[in-house]
Amino acid sequence: MSAARLTAGLAALGLDLDAAAQQKLLAYQALLLKWNRTYNLTALRDPAKVLPYHLLDSLALLPFVGDGDLLDVGSGGGMPGIPVAIARPDLAVTLVDSNSKKVAFLTQAAIELGLPNVSARCSRVEELARPEGYAQITSRAFAELVDFIRLTRNLIAPTGRWLAMKGVYPADEIARLDAADLGVKVEAVHPLSVPEVEGERHVVIIVPTSVPVTA
Repeated sequence: MSAARLTAGLAALGLDLDAAAQQKLLAYQALLLKWNRTYNLTALRDPAKVLPYHLLDSLALLPFVGDGDLLDVGSGGGMPGIPVAIARPDLAVTLVDSNSKKVAFLTQAAIELGLPNVSARCSRVEELARPEGYAQITSRAFAELVDFIRLTRNLIAPTGRWLAMKGVYPADEIARLDAADLGVKVEAVHPLSVPEVEGERHVVIIVPTSVPVTA
C-alpha cells in the first residue's frame, strides 16, 4: 500500500512529515500517474516505482534545503520541486520548464494540491530574470554541471547555493566545472541513500565565489 510504503520511506530518510503532507504527496503521485498517460511527464511507467524514484528521491534533498526562495530548473513533472514544496510549505518554490504541457501539469498540480507556495513558469531558464537572485537553485537530471551553472549563473543570489542532484559521483563533471572559470566552487558532495532506489545518488552543493559578469 502506498501510504505504508511512504511512511516507511520517510522514516528511512529520517524525515517527519505530518499526515496532511503525506496525503498531499500521495495525491501528487496519483496526479503524476494520471497525467503521465497523456503528457509523458516521466519515463517511469511502473506505478510501484514512482514513489521511491520520484517522491522519496526528491525528498532526500530536504536536509540540504535551507531558507530562501528555491528555483527548480527543468522541473518536468515537478521533481524535486513539488515534493520539497509539500514538505516545506514555508518555502517559495518556482518551477521552470520549457515544455508547455509539463508546465500546464505543474500549474494544475499546484492548484489541486493546495500549494500556494508553488509557481510554475514556461520558459527557457536562460531567458529568466530576477535581479535579487534565488537563494537556492536545484535540478535533477537537467544538464551536466557546467551547463547547469552557466545557464543559471545570473539567477543565483550572492550568498545562494546550487543543489544539483546526480546519480553516480560526478567526478568528470566536477573537473570540467573547476576548469570552466564560472566564478563558483563545489562546496561539498553528499551521497544520498534513498529507500527502494537502486544505484548511487548524490547531491552536489555549489556556491558562487564572485559576482557574475553580465554582457
